[in-house]
Amino acid sequence: MTAQPRTTGPHADLLRAPFADLAEHGPDALVVIGEQGTIAYLNAAAEALFGYRRHWLLGRHYRTLLPGRFQGCNEDLRDVFATDPGVRQAGTDLDLFGLRRDGTEFPMEINFSPLPGPGHSGIVASIRDVTERKRSDAALREALSMVSATLESTADGILVVTSGGRIAGSNERFATMWGIPADLLASHDDGKVMDFVLDQLTDAESFVAKVRELYADPAAESLDSLHFRDGRTFERYSRPQRVANAIVGRVWSFRDISARKEAQDQAKTALEDVARQTEELKLLAFRDHLTGLPNRALFRERLEKALTAPERDGIHVLLLDLDNFKEVNDVLGHQAGDEMLTEVGSRLRRCVGPADTVARLGGDEFVILLTSTADPDAVAARAVAAANLPMTLHGHELHPSISLGLISADTGLQAPDLLRRADIAMYVAKAAGKNRYQRFHPDMMTALLARNELETGLRRAIDREEITVHFQPVVSAVSARVTQVEALVRWDRPEGLVPPSDFIPAAESTGLINAIGQEVLTQTCARLRPWLERDQERRAAVNVSAVQLREPGYARTVLETLAATGVRADQLILEVTESVFLDPAPHITAQLTLLRGHGIRVALDDFGTGYSSLGRLQDLPVDILKIDRSFVSVIITGNESLPILSSMTAMAHHLGLRITAEGVETPAQALHLLGLGCDSLQGYYFSRPVPAEDLPTAETDAAQRIRELNPAIAKSQS
Repeated sequence: MTAQPRTTGPHADLLRAPFADLAEHGPDALVVIGEQGTIAYLNAAAEALFGYRRHWLLGRHYRTLLPGRFQGCNEDLRDVFATDPGVRQAGTDLDLFGLRRDGTEFPMEINFSPLPGPGHSGIVASIRDVTERKRSDAALREALSMVSATLESTADGILVVTSGGRIAGSNERFATMWGIPADLLASHDDGKVMDFVLDQLTDAESFVAKVRELYADPAAESLDSLHFRDGRTFERYSRPQRVANAIVGRVWSFRDISARKEAQDQAKTALEDVARQTEELKLLAFRDHLTGLPNRALFRERLEKALTAPERDGIHVLLLDLDNFKEVNDVLGHQAGDEMLTEVGSRLRRCVGPADTVARLGGDEFVILLTSTADPDAVAARAVAAANLPMTLHGHELHPSISLGLISADTGLQAPDLLRRADIAMYVAKAAGKNRYQRFHPDMMTALLARNELETGLRRAIDREEITVHFQPVVSAVSARVTQVEALVRWDRPEGLVPPSDFIPAAESTGLINAIGQEVLTQTCARLRPWLERDQERRAAVNVSAVQLREPGYARTVLETLAATGVRADQLILEVTESVFLDPAPHITAQLTLLRGHGIRVALDDFGTGYSSLGRLQDLPVDILKIDRSFVSVIITGNESLPILSSMTAMAHHLGLRITAEGVETPAQALHLLGLGCDSLQGYYFSRPVPAEDLPTAETDAAQRIRELNPAIAKSQS
């Protein structure tokens, strides 16, 4: 059996209730005071607090526990209870000093409640030692006095409360913003001040919930918004107030943001101690404002720190950017582009561990620092797949893709070299088709040097007259004559001819394609003019890239070149690929339409390999459809793609387009294409591209080849 705590007098039966153990062992000191002021009961916590043995205090007057200056409070308390029974039920708080047995005093907080049950007129006093709270409050007030000038100079309303929830101080701006009367604030009646505040809010319940949440976690910070019944909106920021690394209270900062349009550009709250201000400024300096990810500076700092570790086997750098991101900005707008960047950043963050870093370097470029994975290739593949998941932006479903370069730090390289090599690997991935990753290999440096050398040589090629043009005949299926030639650019270096596939991508990426394209057009018109003049049905075709068509003055340059060389506009064909019509620049289609208006024809090259559908052809400004060689090559394989050729020719003729099949290499292919109704044929079977001086011979041989295939044509011409 458990011994019951001792009581004396008429209250001896009070603590034999089921809750006696709870009272005896509770954390607060409990003292039961009878009607005459004598102590009828005290628990173990009260013994420890005052330093008396229980049996010595029982029956003595409560004044034994109070310094002399507080010994009249019992009569005052009895008067209060007698006049206000509501207080009797709710209890009341008083701040007093207690007196220990050794004569020392301590601040205490007492909650008085009437003794429960009928026939009892005593009170129960619940007592807490608030020495530490008082010390914290004093430290907080001292800290406030030191920053009082800052409090009054800030545009924010500042309220500082103690760790116990009492108001410790505020600036004038706080009272003005909330409209709190000066006498109410000076009354120190925190409950009435809180009621005044809550009455103004549309959601007082969430306000109180946030306050309780923060006092349950004193070290937490919070930033949210408050909405007023009168339409105003305040930004509310709260952080713990520390003195000598101890939390002594909480600072509330209120900012009226009702008319603010650019919240991210506002100055930081003025009430910050120096250490906190430094941390906040550092945080801002190291974060990307759009995605919230670390920025270039923070990434570089973390990479440098990681590279100082004794072991570098687990450190890897992944550099990436979004493929064709400019098109998103141009077509859907920069807001959609920002949303895509933010979402891609979030997806990348979910692909790595908590110890890894995902940073945005700027634009559409991101970088990942791995420090906790043994399989960086798996992370790279995961990042590529995650970025490519569907995303809806402004009503459009998109599938973003990234090109990613990967390098491991076990090579001994420093940060700049790692980033440079990751960048090289990224561009190798992009050149390989995008939407993929590529691990860096030393051979890529050799390839990069070769590419740089190629670009340097290409810049000099025009001045050195190394850009030349060869011509490939195109034969008519109707007349069995060469009625058209296609101009194909060649780079004739002293070391030998450079294939177009080796230098055209470099020319497009550097913008040199504009000068090269103009050189091809000028040479073609100048060299073929005599050939064109001998037969008004003859045509010359030149290839045009989207880069050239992006130049606003391209159409004017073409017309000026025709005028300067004396070639008629209706004898020129411009060959473009399907990708040209996917370019968002609006003047590209406009320029092609303008040139067609002058009689120039437009041919859609490599049809079937890109994005255009047969149904979309009627919307494109084209006159000729060139079937790609990949479709022609399947004729000898019995491939199931053959019905597509028939559909292409039928649809094109239905739309009034002429059909040219390129890449014809065998008689069987030529005969099949003639049977499908192709208007013209082109390929090695008829002639390879030749210099201008060899064109007459090539023309004769090509015409002979098609006449051999179609005796009916040969007979009609005999």
